[in-house]
Formats: sequence, structure tokens, C-alpha cells
Amino acid sequence: MPEKNESHLPEYITEGDDGSLTVELARGFEVAGAKVKTLRLREPSLDDQLTAQKGRDSAESEVALLANLAEISPDDLRTMKMRDYSRVQVALGFFYD
Repeated sequence: MPEKNESHLPEYITEGDDGSLTVELARGFEVAGAKVKTLRLREPSLDDQLTAQKGRDSAESEVALLANLAEISPDDLRTMKMRDYSRVQVALGFFYD
């Protein structure tokens, strides 16, 4: 299986040695009163995906999964501006590549 080619990642996403992805946010948002300008997503497991899907529609499932991977609450993630959320969605797609 070929390795991921980091050159295919947008300039605002970097991959860590552990497979995590760090997303540089355009606007940033607040988590627990602190301004966040980057968001680190750990690499998901199959269990993460299955847990996020339980009893949720696809949009809520995605929010639950992303919040879990970023280790923040879904309510905090919901305050993110769409420009930044779109970047996080792009990063999530690279986990499935």
C-alpha cells in the first residue's frame, strides 16, 4: 500500500508522525474561553466512526466524530465558522484516503 504523499495536503494541513493531522484555521474559535487557531485531529479508529454514527444523522455524526478526534465538545465545534469547519472537513477526508 503506498504511503500518503504529504504534497497532496493543502498548505493549511500538516501530518504528524502518529498520523494525526493539524489544521491551521482561517478565523479560529474559542474553546473553554481560549482562542484556538489550530486544531489537531488524531487518526480515527473504526470504533470512533461507529460510535459517532450511533443514532445520528450524517451531519451530527460528522460533528460527533470531529469533536471526538479533536478532543473538544461538539458544542464547542458547533461555534466554529464555516470557513474553518470546511478546512476540518477536508482534513477528515484525508483519513479516508
